[in-house]
Amino acid sequence: MPSSDTQTIARDAAAVLSREQEREEHLSRLIQAGLAMAAERGHDVLMERILLEAKALGRADGGTLYLLDTDENALRFAILRNDSLSLAMGGSADQPVSFPLLRLDMPDGRPNYHNVCTAAALSGRTINIPDAYTSEDFDFSGTRLFDEGTGYRSKSFLTIPLRNHTGEVTGVLQLINALDEHGAVVPFSAEIESLVEALAAQAAIALDNQTLIRAQRDLLDALIQILAGAIDAKSPYTSGHCERVPAITKMIAEAACQAREGPYAAFGLSEAEWYELHVAAYLHDCGKVTTPEYIMDKATKLEIIYNRIHEVRARFEVLRRDAEIAYWRTVAEGGDEAEARATREAEFARLEDDFAFIAQCNIGGEFMSAEDMERVRRIGARTWVRTFDRTAGLSWQECQRLTEGSPPPPPAVEPLLCNRPDHRVDGYDFGEIYNLCISRGTIAAEERQKINDHIVVTQRMLAQMPFPKHLKQVPEIAGNHHERMDGTGYPRGLRGEEMSPLARMMAIADVFEALTASDRPYKKPKTLNESVRILSFMVKDNHIDPDLFELFLTAGVHTTYAKTYLRPEQVDDVDVEAYLKGAREARATRVAKAAPS
Repeated sequence: MPSSDTQTIARDAAAVLSREQEREEHLSRLIQAGLAMAAERGHDVLMERILLEAKALGRADGGTLYLLDTDENALRFAILRNDSLSLAMGGSADQPVSFPLLRLDMPDGRPNYHNVCTAAALSGRTINIPDAYTSEDFDFSGTRLFDEGTGYRSKSFLTIPLRNHTGEVTGVLQLINALDEHGAVVPFSAEIESLVEALAAQAAIALDNQTLIRAQRDLLDALIQILAGAIDAKSPYTSGHCERVPAITKMIAEAACQAREGPYAAFGLSEAEWYELHVAAYLHDCGKVTTPEYIMDKATKLEIIYNRIHEVRARFEVLRRDAEIAYWRTVAEGGDEAEARATREAEFARLEDDFAFIAQCNIGGEFMSAEDMERVRRIGARTWVRTFDRTAGLSWQECQRLTEGSPPPPPAVEPLLCNRPDHRVDGYDFGEIYNLCISRGTIAAEERQKINDHIVVTQRMLAQMPFPKHLKQVPEIAGNHHERMDGTGYPRGLRGEEMSPLARMMAIADVFEALTASDRPYKKPKTLNESVRILSFMVKDNHIDPDLFELFLTAGVHTTYAKTYLRPEQVDDVDVEAYLKGAREARATRVAKAAPS
């Protein structure tokens, strides 16, 4: 065999081997790119990786990734790269993409098949153009204008639509100017086209997965925000609580993450843990959907849906008129007018004093003495005459409750205040004397239990939710914010070491929000200093985490929150060092008591 033939065969064999190696390299790169794209979680980073991998696989000088904007019915530039022009927009680049949208429809409403990218999106097919300047199928006037301004020569174009799992086009990948091994611009070969199409298919799936994950997260966020908003809207007096508690909790968590010394120096949260805290914070009171509004809004002891002090006042009015009538009857019958007037004035004064006392008791306070309770019962034992039927105008449920002891027909003598059988409804006691004798605040024992039960309901609701692995701690964080460090909290009686740091943070946030809130009907908002002082008492009583309390103050969480959420008149000076000293002394005392003798 001639040597020239041998050389030709050898060259052909080498070329075949080279092509095979190149195919293997392309296949390997395609597989690696697919794995990398599937693992990528950052949206901007993913888009950049897609474009760079496509450029490398297609040996392209430049490329652009467009995403479909369904609201605008247009393609939006997401990321752009061009090596010759050192042009980088979008993705990790500092410069955002500033080009206008590519509309999928013409001004007259017809589909826009003039632009190569919109044509690929509308048709769903790949478009491979060897030379844009000789193409008559598409309008490249904008490309020529760009080239004139930059000195660039746009030639070969490979435009590939990106399809999601349902086959819908979600974007377009476009490569510009394929380069051969010598750096000359050449058309995109059929082999390269197939490879980039395969990459584009994987890229579309990766983008679609991210979109679906983001949509699920957005849906969950919307649901928890709606639930939190519904709970706040349930009562006009707690609106904003489910929004403010997350704000404080995140401030404390941020301070813990930034701590460089102390117990929380090593504390940190991943992106997933931050989101877990976000979800837990907004769901921390979801059980309040079962708490009756009248309990949440109970500003006075006699309040149910309205303040029943008005009924009591009407009875006092009746007694006053009875005294007035008795006076005139005595005068009309020839009795001693001076004595009758003195009796009337004494009765007026007594009624005025007794009602003022009852009205004051209705407001509630920090403590009610046994003597005051006895006076309520004594006043309540006075009688008045009812002259109208007490069963008229009642609902059928109210009538059923009266069967235990139907009221006598009018005229009937009744006590001024009473605890009647029909006051007991569904485990609650609405008795007037019973409620007026509440020793602290305005909430009766069974009402307090119902309020406390909201956390049990919260835990039950959260336990039924199929949280994914990265949200598994949501029930613990949200459900334990009423626990205390010493184990006297509720509902589980957990001690501090049995609670996660995030649950302990939320416990402080919940108390601080309640103290400073200006929308509660049963109390005036406390100042910043008053609120911090109460927190310091809770530290001394071993109810809240002393380390977090110190962090709360040293990081200035209290002042940061105050600037945004408190009224100007609530913001006063806080002696941080004094409170820190007290907290450290309290902790040292507990440590000394706990040490073995």
